[in-house]
Amino acid sequence: MNYLTSSSTLLTVAIVIVCGVFLMGCKEAGKVCLFSSMSGVITLDGEPVVNARLVRTVELSSPGVDETTTDSQGYFEFPAVFKRTITKILPQEYASNQDIMVVHDGKQYRMWSAVKRTPEENSESRGKPLVVKCELNSQETMIKVNNSPIFSLCTWDVEPDKRKKAF
Repeated sequence: MNYLTSSSTLLTVAIVIVCGVFLMGCKEAGKVCLFSSMSGVITLDGEPVVNARLVRTVELSSPGVDETTTDSQGYFEFPAVFKRTITKILPQEYASNQDIMVVHDGKQYRMWSAVKRTPEENSESRGKPLVVKCELNSQETMIKVNNSPIFSLCTWDVEPDKRKKAF
């Protein structure tokens, strides 16, 4: 009888462990990063932009908006935005629209506009933290990172995709 009790206890423990591992895996199922965390400094003519309002818009299947404000040094932070979606599981193209507008002294500046084509966090910077320096009076540039076009007033530590020769 003692053998049966210990066998059923071991079976119960094994079932609990398997269920726990399965549920932990399910917790991450379908989770994609729509916009990686971003921090940085915003300047205007080389001087920190104080109390600027940054409005971030993210869209995969429906839009999401959040805001932050720069501090006395022009510094800001945005947390990463994640969403559960079936697009990670199904064989289809992933594309998350990303935009950040800066509002300062009654003017709006498009600081960042991109289409994120990979669901992993920090793919906008090839796996490194996304830390930017943005000069509002600079000319907007376009680079591709992981085949995702990014239009920005910012610079950050990233190696753009190599340009392909047309012919």
